[in-house]
Amino acid sequence: MRDYLNSLEWLRSGLFWRTFIMLAILVTTSMIAWLANFRTLETAPRAQQMAAQIISIVTITRAALTHSAPEKRQELLLDLANKEGVQIYLLEDSDQIEEPEPTAFFQESKPLMLRGLGYETRFASKLNGISGFWISFDIEGDRYWLRLEQDRLDPPIGQQLLSWAILTLFLTLLGAAIISKLINDPLSRLSNAARAVAKGKQPPPLPQKGPKEIRETNLSFNSMMEDLVRIESDRTIILAGISHDLRTPLARMQLEVEMANLSNEARIGMQSDLEQMDEIINQFLDYAKPLDKVEFERINISDVMQQVIDEAHRFQNLRLRTAIAPDIHVNGNLTELRRLFNNLIENACRYGKTAGAPITTLDVQCSRKTKERKHNILISFRDHGMGVAEQDLIRLLRPFTRGDASRSQANGSGLGLAIVDRIIKSHGGKLRIYNHQEGGFVIVIALQESKEA
Repeated sequence: MRDYLNSLEWLRSGLFWRTFIMLAILVTTSMIAWLANFRTLETAPRAQQMAAQIISIVTITRAALTHSAPEKRQELLLDLANKEGVQIYLLEDSDQIEEPEPTAFFQESKPLMLRGLGYETRFASKLNGISGFWISFDIEGDRYWLRLEQDRLDPPIGQQLLSWAILTLFLTLLGAAIISKLINDPLSRLSNAARAVAKGKQPPPLPQKGPKEIRETNLSFNSMMEDLVRIESDRTIILAGISHDLRTPLARMQLEVEMANLSNEARIGMQSDLEQMDEIINQFLDYAKPLDKVEFERINISDVMQQVIDEAHRFQNLRLRTAIAPDIHVNGNLTELRRLFNNLIENACRYGKTAGAPITTLDVQCSRKTKERKHNILISFRDHGMGVAEQDLIRLLRPFTRGDASRSQANGSGLGLAIVDRIIKSHGGKLRIYNHQEGGFVIVIALQESKEA
């Protein structure tokens, strides 16, 4: 049952199909109701017309046989059979009769034929194994059967009406598909553009055409995108300008510290402060760098992670426990992915130290999910520190935001995870952060595997 419901997920999520199917159900139901009503209303008039025709045929045939010369009757019977499809047989007491089916049309026309031909008239759908519409009549005390083709009682308009109904239904469903597409396309374009913005990309302007409401919506979205692009550009210029301008005084201060007559302890402390300031500037520059213009290629992310981990052994207070599956490839930018992993490791060293332990323990995993899913590559980083307050988790990915005091043993700009989030979005991935139930902070990255071309 669950698999069946999952197979209908496209129906619940697709506006086009939902609109089309609702219109199709409405049109089909209306047409079925119209056909049923039409058949009900037209049965009585058509039954009256058909009964009158059969009464006329029997009456004319009886009169023709009655007034014709005996030597001409055989020729007359042949003419009736060949030209009119009317056959005459003697009625025998031994005749095997099969009554006609009590259809609505026959039930409506039978009383009319009895009234016109006499209530002793008999009807049959099969006589002695021969199918047809059989009607009894008498001529001067002799009883006869008159045989007509069975389609005399079959509604001749039924097949034609059904054909027209099917054609009309097809054209109506085609119109419903066109209407659904006209409704869905503008919303689909808007949804795709909003999704691109969420991934940190700049979508092309939406077309300002169509109904007034669509034009106004697209115009508002395009104006919003222009404002966002301008704000992003101004912020990038400001951050890059400030960071660049700080380089010169920092370099001068480093030189002055080296040349100043200071104690070794004071010099080391000042150099440490200057290094932290330089690191913060580097983070400003990384965050200000536009990610929508980087070039992607097929990368073995397993090798990249292993290289970053090997380089991370320079941290004397870090112990890495890894479980990295080999030969996992993604489409990405090598420089940005290395920056991503380095930021996560540095973030763990800065904030994820285990209470009472001399070193930081960091668990790193990279695996391929066996289930068929879009983001089937999972990468996780888990430290064994004190974690983050639950109320801080929702804002931790915002720029210039850090956790509470439990994770603020070191200085920083608050851009580390914001940079990580931007890089993951630019790679079409997903990011999840949470506190491990056994302690520590966990970062899970989901990426889409790149299949070999």
